[in-house]
Amino acid sequence: MQQRDEISPRITLRPLSPELCGDYLAFFESAAFSDNPQWSTCYCFFNQAPHHCEAWDERTGVQNRAAIVELLERGELRGWLAYDGERVVGWCNANHRERYTTLDQYGSAEGNLGAVTCFLVSPEYRGRGVARRLLDAACEGLRAEGRDGVEGYPRTVAESAAANYHGPLEMYLAAGFTPVREVGAVTVVRREFV
Repeated sequence: MQQRDEISPRITLRPLSPELCGDYLAFFESAAFSDNPQWSTCYCFFNQAPHHCEAWDERTGVQNRAAIVELLERGELRGWLAYDGERVVGWCNANHRERYTTLDQYGSAEGNLGAVTCFLVSPEYRGRGVARRLLDAACEGLRAEGRDGVEGYPRTVAESAAANYHGPLEMYLAAGFTPVREVGAVTVVRREFV
């Protein structure tokens, strides 16, 4: 097994674009949920799904895949892919806060904010700095777009790697985020861009 510091430096990061749709889908249809197949139909669409007009548990993987491809082609699905060579090994969903349909439950946010909602890292790459590199890239990307700051929504306690898909609180704190409030099992954290 490779050491932690041997993995992260060779990882390259790319902002998601329509040209990378095939890579994105291949990741979600192979490594992303290899240890958590019950979530394999999500395609990271949950936080942008129209929950106000249809129940999530009634949607199929085929519907979510088609919806995510449409968002990607319109430039409305944003985030970063982590590559080891040509293979995608991680994903971070990072976008304008107002594009997500699930964040009102965490309270309103004043200002021109971005949000980081999900991380997926291939099992063999977890714990090796990939998510932290994705978070750093997401913050820099949102700052470059003119956002005033970014929020994250880590769980206070995550019982499994799958349940930790928002990213660990410690990672956000190390990246300069500050806790804003607690909502149930989630700590809302924010990093202001100066």
